Amino acid sequence: MNKLVRLAAAGILLATTTVAVAQQDAPPKIGYVSLERIIRESAAAKSAQERIQQEFSRRDKDLQEMAARLKQTSEKLERDATVIAEGERQRRQRELADLDREFQRKQREFREDINQRRNEELATVIERANRVIRQMAEQERYDVIIQDAVHVSPRIDVTEKVLRALNAAK
Repeated sequence: MNKLVRLAAAGILLATTTVAVAQQDAPPKIGYVSLERIIRESAAAKSAQERIQQEFSRRDKDLQEMAARLKQTSEKLERDATVIAEGERQRRQRELADLDREFQRKQREFREDINQRRNEELATVIERANRVIRQMAEQERYDVIIQDAVHVSPRIDVTEKVLRALNAAK
């Protein structure tokens, strides 16, 4: 009987070890998220883009008006160049150059400000997306979720799930 108990114990130990090894050898659960799609398609990213457009629309309009003034002034100078005195022509050229420098400066500041604002909004969207991704990874027991890859099988692409969760979270 002692031999039978040892044999049964050895069988149970072997079965337990086999199950444990089988669990360790299970393939890892891998997912992929296209951050580009999240930024392009999520409601949070779209609303951020709308906020930026509203915030900078007035400055954009002002720049367009200034560009039109610059063009008009340049065309007027070209038309009048042959009929005005040399001193007047030089004065207008200086004014045109000053106006052009001012336009270039304002345009550069506009681009810098809008890029900074866009980066801030983008960082917020990415942070929210990463929270959703971490939550999903924990709930669905993913071993790894990749955000940047050269090639991805559609089988592991979970971008759509993340988009749905992100849009639902608002």
